[in-house]
Amino acid sequence: MKLHADKPTHLNIFTGYGADFVSVNQQRHGGSVLVGPTTVAPWRPISFADLQEEDFTTLLALQPEVVLLGTGSRLQFPHPRLSRALLQAQVGVEAMDVSALCRTFNILVAEDRRVLAAVLFS
Repeated sequence: MKLHADKPTHLNIFTGYGADFVSVNQQRHGGSVLVGPTTVAPWRPISFADLQEEDFTTLLALQPEVVLLGTGSRLQFPHPRLSRALLQAQVGVEAMDVSALCRTFNILVAEDRRVLAAVLFS
């Protein structure tokens, strides 16, 4: 599905997604990826089942106020021990499917929030 911004921006926005990719500012990314308002980087876990505590702990260095965890085409919730470091730092963690993640991220970025999208596809 394609998503369109109301106006051009210097910030990252999701412009499309599919079963195994997301597009950020028209640039296609496959595999696990972290997307912030001004950054895009690969992310270590290759699947939801591969998530470890360290994967969430490393996100603290990016100083998000909220992390959107995209869990592929269906919603899955990580065990609370995995995201404990974020919750202790008072960083919100919201799990959702990738389509909801893309829409939510774009809204939060437009509101100048420090949002971080952590995208997985399986």
